[in-house]
Amino acid sequence: MLFLVIINYVFGGAILRDKYPLFEHDYNSTAITEPSKIYKNVRNIPERAVLVFYQKVIDDLLAKNLLEKIDSLTSETGIFPIYRLKEKNITVMNSGLGAPFSGAVLEELIVRGVNKCIACGSAGVLNKNFERGSVVVVSSAVRDEGTSYHYLEPSREVQVENETVKIIESVLDKSGVPYTTGKTWTTDAIYRETKEIIKKRISEGCITVEMEASALIAISKFRNIKFGQILSCGDDVSGEEWNKRVHPEAHTHKEKLFWLAVDCCLSL
Repeated sequence: MLFLVIINYVFGGAILRDKYPLFEHDYNSTAITEPSKIYKNVRNIPERAVLVFYQKVIDDLLAKNLLEKIDSLTSETGIFPIYRLKEKNITVMNSGLGAPFSGAVLEELIVRGVNKCIACGSAGVLNKNFERGSVVVVSSAVRDEGTSYHYLEPSREVQVENETVKIIESVLDKSGVPYTTGKTWTTDAIYRETKEIIKKRISEGCITVEMEASALIAISKFRNIKFGQILSCGDDVSGEEWNKRVHPEAHTHKEKLFWLAVDCCLSL
């Protein structure tokens, strides 16, 4: 029986590699587009970074003169500033939505010297009992996106380092902030969250859905940096229809999540 399992694993894996591009990657070789080759004269920035997916939070921090621009990333879609949170000496950046873009941003921050990172943003919930604004500590993520497969060999999930999860939990405990630690579902296709797929994700233990976690976790493992993620619960996709769950204090939740992320990052 064991022999058949091994045969199936070896030859089945070969078939998958031949059939699907996402399974073809060479994980041990240096890329032609290796960031350290391309960005040789970049400015060093604080080693701790918070990736925040809320531009309004950054705008408010700028209005309060709490941030200073220290660098920027440039692409055909525009210029993306890198800031330093003055009093904490932490790199802060809006890394954009989605696994490919946020993953590339993390790569470029790493080559500038970042080696400890906390990401914070919103997620849809797969259980209506998670109220809007409640906090989730990501412990693992289902890899339903493409970016992570260029960094780690195929697997259904990717895990956040347990030590990092414990540090985040400790910070939240000390802050008196209620939270749930659990699995998230990372997807590239926000308009293809169908009832059957949602049901499947719920059955395998996912409590939230978002677009970046599994990719960022994979990159952090590949580049050997510390990484964790906290999420603020937003819309509800667990019912018969999408529930946006508009809340008058939504921005307050986002601002609180950012400062929690800062505290977690300082503890890494």
